[in-house]
Amino acid sequence: MIGCYDFCGHHEWTFAWFRREGGESLVREYWNIAIAHDSQSHAAAIIGRKGIEGTQEYWGHTLDHEAAGYAITSTEQVFRIDMHVCPSKGFLMRNGLSQYGDYCDHCMGWLGPVMREAGFVITHEHNHCGKCWWEMRRKDDPTPPSAIGELSGKHDVRLREDWQTTSAIDVFERTTDPNGKCR
Repeated sequence: MIGCYDFCGHHEWTFAWFRREGGESLVREYWNIAIAHDSQSHAAAIIGRKGIEGTQEYWGHTLDHEAAGYAITSTEQVFRIDMHVCPSKGFLMRNGLSQYGDYCDHCMGWLGPVMREAGFVITHEHNHCGKCWWEMRRKDDPTPPSAIGELSGKHDVRLREDWQTTSAIDVFERTTDPNGKCR
C-alpha cells in the first residue's frame, strides 16, 4: 500500500507521464475520469445531493484528514476555502519533486467537473507555493468574487505576506474548466 504522502509524488509523476505519452488532453482526461468520476465519486455524490452544505461537509472532513492549513467560509450563496498550507504541494516542494509543470491545476481538473455537474462555477487562484483560494457559487449567481478580506476576514490567504511570492499567480474566473485559466 502506498502512503498518502508518497501518493502525492506518485500522482505528480503520473501527470508528467501522461503528458509525455499523450499531451495535456490526456492529463485532463485522467483528471476527469480517474479522479472526478472515480476516486472522488463520493465527493460528487454529496455535493450533487446537498449543494453548498455537501461541499462544506466534504471539504471539512477531507482537509482535516489531510492535515491541511486552511479556513472555510460558507454562506447559503458561496463556499470558500483559503488554503494556507497545502499538504500535497508542500510535500512536493519539501522533497524537490517537480515533474509536472503545474501540479496545482489538478485540483481544478477534478473539482471543475464535479462542481459543473452540481450546477456551480468556481473562482480560484493559486500561487504555486501551496497557497490558494476558492469560491464556489451556483452558476446562475452573478456575484463577483469577494474582495480581499471581505468574506473570510483575517483568514483570507491573500492577506499573507507570502501570498505574492511569485509573479505567476494563476487565476480561474467563474469556470469549471481546467483550461479556463485567465492568467
